[in-house]
Amino acid sequence: MDHLHLKRILIRGTVIGAALLAAGCYPPPVQYPYTPTITTRRSTLSENLLALLPEQQRNLPTARAEAEWLADTAYKASAAISRVNDSNFPGWAGNALVNAHIQDRGLCWHYQHDMYRELRRRKLTYFRIGCCVRDHRELTEHNCVYIAAADGDWPNAWVLDAWMWNGRLKVDHAATLDKDDWKDLPEICTMLSITYTEEHTYPIEHWFSVRCDDGRYLISSSNKARTSNQYRRMYENIQQGNTEHPNSPTSY
Repeated sequence: MDHLHLKRILIRGTVIGAALLAAGCYPPPVQYPYTPTITTRRSTLSENLLALLPEQQRNLPTARAEAEWLADTAYKASAAISRVNDSNFPGWAGNALVNAHIQDRGLCWHYQHDMYRELRRRKLTYFRIGCCVRDHRELTEHNCVYIAAADGDWPNAWVLDAWMWNGRLKVDHAATLDKDDWKDLPEICTMLSITYTEEHTYPIEHWFSVRCDDGRYLISSSNKARTSNQYRRMYENIQQGNTEHPNSPTSY
């Protein structure tokens, strides 16, 4: 193979790699959760959730409806959250931009809070929403939500990670994750549930906490938070959402 031909192959590979990287960086488009691949994944997650239930519940129409709603909402909300947060890079790259104050949102616990908010829009009978964390240290921790049976214990649950692939939902059974690193995080649910009660109507643009101008994160309802630039950004997002999806708290 001559050097010119090799150079062309390398250039072509670089261009294709860059295109694939770009496609994976930006928030998923509106139609993403409805593509054949993701529609299949939604169905698979629904069946996996039903498998968490006691055998006598699995074939109940009401249980199936609840599992289907959770699976559909998980994939749709994951993509929509990324768009609302205007998070343009996945995972740790997004973290770097947020920590450098270049991007407002994109930390893993931002996605955790937002996913919890979206999955609390329905009163659940057969399932419950939980929060979990891997490697609970400041620089390397990773936060997610999970879905378990109503009476089920961690780690018999499905972990939903909207952060790693920037709105393209990553799903794992908790039992397959490193049990020494991953932990249940009930105290976060206790905190979030005060604001996001079951069947709440907060819009998808609402953020549980915002970064104040001094760099601290505070609950967005606090007086100090209301004076911050990020709170104003959230308020503008809510106003825009009222125009884009009137009479509905969500955009999906």
